[in-house]
Amino acid sequence: MIANKFSKFSRPVVAQAFRVAETRSFDLKKFAARRNFFASAKSMAKAPAIASSEVKELFGLWNDALATLDADSVAKRYASTSVLLPTVSDTPRTDYEGIKSYFVDFLEKKPQGVILESNVIQGDDWCMDAGIYEFTMGATGDKVKARYTYVYTYEDSEWKIAHHHSSVMPESFLG
Repeated sequence: MIANKFSKFSRPVVAQAFRVAETRSFDLKKFAARRNFFASAKSMAKAPAIASSEVKELFGLWNDALATLDADSVAKRYASTSVLLPTVSDTPRTDYEGIKSYFVDFLEKKPQGVILESNVIQGDDWCMDAGIYEFTMGATGDKVKARYTYVYTYEDSEWKIAHHHSSVMPESFLG
């Protein structure tokens, strides 16, 4: 075992500690040509200016898609290259079919959300809304409060979700 001069661990230990279960490969040349991390081949068109209030309204489009109870309508709100880290699943969803299958199950609860706290950040051709939202499950009346992050990118002449992370508030299970 060869020790790394920057670490007290030998290489096999470090490699084992940081082993990744699954990785997605990408072409570095294509990545470098993009304007930013969230850009995809379909989203290279210049994004129109968007006000902070309009970024907040993008959640309404997604929430309206939930109200249709159609998983396809919800999945279409996501960009062609996207990641969904959902609230009630430990499986990251990274393609259209995976995102759609998550919502097939989730929509059975008849969820409707409301944003309680929103924080908007914007870049050249992306925008992000992060904060706290609460869902009422129409099927049971249960309420679930969660933290959220939506990163939107401009694709096919509309703002779509490139990254969506939702996690239940830790207080609900920390006691």
